[in-house]
Amino acid sequence: MAVQPSGILELLKENNLFESELVLTRNEFLKVAGTVDTNIYFIAEGSLRIYIVQEEEQIIRFGYQNDLIVALDSFLTEQPSEFYIQAIKKTVVKIISKKTFFDFINKEKNNLKLWNSILENLVLQQMEREKDLLISSVNERYSRVLKRSPRLFQEIPHKYIANYLRMTPETLSRLKKS
Repeated sequence: MAVQPSGILELLKENNLFESELVLTRNEFLKVAGTVDTNIYFIAEGSLRIYIVQEEEQIIRFGYQNDLIVALDSFLTEQPSEFYIQAIKKTVVKIISKKTFFDFINKEKNNLKLWNSILENLVLQQMEREKDLLISSVNERYSRVLKRSPRLFQEIPHKYIANYLRMTPETLSRLKKS
């Protein structure tokens, strides 16, 4: 899941929580399905997609510069996840382990408020995503996402946005022209 709570980067930098950095090349995986991942990643540069594979790939979320990204199911349960996280282009992520993050969260009341803010933001994003998927009109789906995330259309290739919106690239192209 990707999230952009305000001020989080500054707080993470101030407290020197980044333990390492990883550079991913285009199409390289940060995480593959069936693995456990208990790290939180801060995207310093680039973009990633989170998807599952059923009969075909289904993109569920994107992350780009200044987002936090995490396989939240695996992070919380320490069990294997069904999610893949893959670089769309060259991407640099800064890594924080679960232990380091929770030591920080539990140190002060304001840090716990930050974690609650992150989780609230993720829940609200997920609710919006579920609404998008329930809307049958491709026009309305496109309009909602464009209004909510205009940056998405600048950062992410259209073939991935079309998959995310559950439409063909041709339909997306038509909607953008109209």
